[in-house]
Amino acid sequence: MANKVYVVGVGMTKFEKPGRRKNPDGTDWDYPDMARESGTKALADAAIPYDLVEQAYVGYVYGESTSGQRAVYELGMTGIPVFNVNNNCSTGSTALFLAAQAIRGGLAECTLALGFEKMQPGSLGTVFDDREQPMGRHITALAEISEVLFPVAPWMFGAAAREHMKEYGSTAEHFAKIGYKNHRHSVHNPYSQFRDEYTLDDILDSRMIYDPLTKLQCSPTSDGSGAAVLAGADFVDRHGLADRAVEIVGQAMTTDFASTFDGTARNLIGYDMNVRAAQQVYRQSGLGPEDFQVIELHDCFSANELLMYEALELCAPGEGPALVEANQTTYGGKWVVNPSGGLISKGHPLGATGLAQCAELTWQLRGAAENRQVAGVRAGLQHNIGLGGAVVVTAYQRAAR
Repeated sequence: MANKVYVVGVGMTKFEKPGRRKNPDGTDWDYPDMARESGTKALADAAIPYDLVEQAYVGYVYGESTSGQRAVYELGMTGIPVFNVNNNCSTGSTALFLAAQAIRGGLAECTLALGFEKMQPGSLGTVFDDREQPMGRHITALAEISEVLFPVAPWMFGAAAREHMKEYGSTAEHFAKIGYKNHRHSVHNPYSQFRDEYTLDDILDSRMIYDPLTKLQCSPTSDGSGAAVLAGADFVDRHGLADRAVEIVGQAMTTDFASTFDGTARNLIGYDMNVRAAQQVYRQSGLGPEDFQVIELHDCFSANELLMYEALELCAPGEGPALVEANQTTYGGKWVVNPSGGLISKGHPLGATGLAQCAELTWQLRGAAENRQVAGVRAGLQHNIGLGGAVVVTAYQRAAR
């Protein structure tokens, strides 16, 4: 029987525009500085020293080998295994998955998942151009059904939006309303890169990136870090951590299936692997979509959020626009989706995103999310995807007392 896994401490930095933040001495805010801040906060939240951490899983996409070691050396040098993790935009939640798996499998009692990113301004690009690109097959397949546009990411998600519009009648306004919602939520998040509220017209009238996606419906590049301390049941009891513990009651990772290349834009951006991961989590946890009150999901573009309403079974295929129209994914609705502001407004430092989602849901379940707090939270759901591809879905509940 698998061991129970608890989140006992979380921490994160404010997400920043790349290169903007400086240290007090005027030097650049570098990834060790980010890791020190988020990791120190997570350990303080757990009220334990770094010496009790037995393994660390450190996620980042852009960086040299063993940057993970350099990052956690800011917290201590205790000789523990440090694993460097890279899974595109799902890197942070992959580190979380591996840290939880070590406890679940009885390999450790206390682990650290930490993610960071120090990014370049502007759209994502490739670093190694002398070899096959990981997304090459996806791009070639999408080019067969859609006009080609660069940068690649907005083209891929925009093509999925257009496909949904054609098949189900969704409109540009439905996608824009998601951007409007998430920017409005971020006003109350001190960790968010952007805290400006916009009108729906502002969203619709901002610069077109790839029709129907305008700039204010796209996540920005960001610098930042997030961290989570995980522990098993005996560790929680021994150190008196039950009052802050949040249990991971279901967690699944899936990668691309053969159906990814079935000729639809939807599956090329991971729809099918999202469905399969969510179904695994619902089976593991005994919870269904209706049992969650708050959800942090991967809104790298507004189109993905709408499609994920359907993939996570908040509604049937094609009914995502109806949820938007009925305001069912914001305060006062059936779920509050991305109370943090999501990637669109909070920011998207690739290695940190999944751990920032974990932090937000932990705060929500503790009733400690301040002006963002969702009423009556009993369970939270997390979704984090990286193309090429991997998705991690995680279900959380307060620890039983």
